[in-house]
Formats: sequence, C-alpha cells, structure tokens
Amino acid sequence: MYDSPKLLGLRKELINNLIKKGINNKNILEAFLKVPRHLFIHKDFESFAYKDEAFPIDENQTISQPFTVAFQTHLLNVKKGDKILEIGTGSGFQSAVLVFLGADVYTIERNHSLFRSTSKLFKKLNINPIKFKYGDGYEGLIDDSPFDGIIVTAGSPSVPENLLKQLKIGGRMVIPIGKDTQVMNKITRISINDFKKETFGYFKFVPMLDKKD
Repeated sequence: MYDSPKLLGLRKELINNLIKKGINNKNILEAFLKVPRHLFIHKDFESFAYKDEAFPIDENQTISQPFTVAFQTHLLNVKKGDKILEIGTGSGFQSAVLVFLGADVYTIERNHSLFRSTSKLFKKLNINPIKFKYGDGYEGLIDDSPFDGIIVTAGSPSVPENLLKQLKIGGRMVIPIGKDTQVMNKITRISINDFKKETFGYFKFVPMLDKKD
C-alpha cells in the first residue's frame, strides 16, 4: 500500500480540520488517519486527497467531501458488529471507513464500471465488505435485511420506501434528500409503522440513480 510521511502529515492536518468543524468521535477520526483517502482517487491527483473537498472520480461521480463522510458516519452512530447497508459505493472510501469501524458492511453500486474498479481496489487493499453488489440502490438488499443502519451517499428526491422497510426497529437511515441541493436526514425506525425524522443542514451530492439509468 503506497503511503508517505508527507501524506500522513496531510491526513493529520485534515483530521485537525474535521475536529474544528465539530467531528469529535475518536473512532471516526482514527478511521480517517488509518484509511488513506489518496488510494481512492487517481494517483495523479493524490495531492488533492486531503483537502476537505469533494473530488471527481470516474463515470461523472465524486468522492464525497471528508467532512460529509465523517458527518454521515457520525449520524449513523456505527457500533462494532452493526449490520450496515451502504447505497452508492463509488470509489469505496466510505465503505472502507465503515469496515475500519468494525461494521458488517453490505454495499451496492449501480455503475458497472465503478463496481469493477472498486472491486479490484477492495481486493488490493484487503477491504472486505460482507457483500458488494452491482445493482439498483433503490431496491436495497431485501434478502439480507433488516439492517442496523443504512447510509445513502447520493441525493435522493424522496425517501425510498423500500429502504425504510429494511431497517430494524431502532435502526437508522442517513440520507440526503433533494434535487439540486440536499438536506441531510436521519430517519430512525421507532416501530413497524413509525419513524422519527431529524434534519441536519444542506449538502451537495450527485443524484441517486437506479440501475436502468
């Protein structure tokens, strides 16, 4: 795994930046130290990896801003052994953070080119989700449900009903809702039919697309 003292120093600077922005979960900060973000973007652009900015990757997708990854992970309240469904694997960085935190990760990517390249990267870095599937994120993984948490890493125009049904009682879904700009939502399943919704400000994501797009 390619790393360097310079890149490690940049990671530490990024972590200090995240702390200033209110991220104080020690496990999440440790994940950002131990999971080298530069390995999840093209090597020619590794100097941009530790800026607190989203960055383009293949297939007109992006790797999310580090603060956004940390904030969504914080809202998800991941505990070791939690069964987590991720919608939108992308480059795999969020998956890697969840794996580092000890979650049992199930992740779906609807772009086949990204699915192939990220599969190779996972093998190279020895990152082992429980399941990595090419498919439609709106459908989730009904056969593997229920989940302790669901994290959606693309903007959805509304809350997908199929995903709500796949939460355990007490389970959490973190999802950005909206078209051009999204509001971060945390939805907790209180009972079979009841859900609690909380909102946490505005973010910018690529749109969530289904497999046929």
